Amino acid sequence: MKAAVIVFPGSNCDRDVAVALTRVTGRAPAMVWHRAGDLPAVDLIVLPGGFSHGDYLRSGAMAARAPVMRAVAERAAAGTRVLGICNGFQILTEAGLLPGVLMRNAGLKFLCRPVRLRVERADSPFTAGYQPGQEISLPVAHADGNFFADDETLKRLEDDGQVAFRYLDNPNGSARDIAGVFNRDRTVLGLMPHPERAVEADLGGTDGEALFSGLVAALG
Repeated sequence: MKAAVIVFPGSNCDRDVAVALTRVTGRAPAMVWHRAGDLPAVDLIVLPGGFSHGDYLRSGAMAARAPVMRAVAERAAAGTRVLGICNGFQILTEAGLLPGVLMRNAGLKFLCRPVRLRVERADSPFTAGYQPGQEISLPVAHADGNFFADDETLKRLEDDGQVAFRYLDNPNGSARDIAGVFNRDRTVLGLMPHPERAVEADLGGTDGEALFSGLVAALG
């Protein structure tokens, strides 16, 4: 599986993702600067966590207008898998590639701790390494992780099976405990917790490794 990681000014998890991808694929991903006009031929594009452009205006709002995002949108429309983690999730919603918005946490505080999740769907390349209903633990690190959408959109997400992960101990007030959502084709995933920070036991857990190894198994 060939992967590319998009790097924005203020990204701080791009190298974490690169380490996780190298660990499971045996090859380093392409690191693509946000000003790039095109992308290499890859099977997976990752928008990493961090604080792109300092989270000015809104988290992800400026990054969503970066030149590279036009290429990301084109690849996504053609079926290339796209994974947005934390700030990457925020960028995907700001770019219109995923529904909903990520607002300030309900407690108005930055959260940095492990959280418990339930895998809602295991029939996508992103979640193929898990079992439906499996409970896992991944760390969060965000101030704007409160997922919100109007009632009609939330119903559509539920009816179309677009909820990928739910919080078991909702830390930020997200509607319906939603921690991660797919697009309608389940080729794009936005996820607030950080699977790339849970791929080595020495670092606190390995529940995130199955996301990356599942992608390798599904995409080759």
